[in-house]
Amino acid sequence: AAEQGLADAQVAYAMCNSHGKGVARDDAEAVRLYTLAAEQGYTPAQCNLALCYARGTGVAPDLAEAVRLFTLAAEQGYAQAQCTLAESYERGRGVARDLAEAVR
Repeated sequence: AAEQGLADAQVAYAMCNSHGKGVARDDAEAVRLYTLAAEQGYTPAQCNLALCYARGTGVAPDLAEAVRLFTLAAEQGYAQAQCTLAESYERGRGVARDLAEAVR
């Protein structure tokens, strides 16, 4: 299902890869799958991919890309992304520190 382009299946299989559940741990494969699902606008994938960029897991760390992806998911109402994006603004991680934006 993941290879057929189903975003929820791509995220599920990506999580298996990132945690080594049922397959050998492969963070780069997890990033590839999260990217495929994120490109479809699937908010859990956007958020998980953002975490990969923020932590440098399976991809080079890139806080600006993490914030971009958190923003995409947050603007679609994804609560986890909204919270993490607020923290980014509060701490100035990947963006200029902006407490007003953090509480928005």
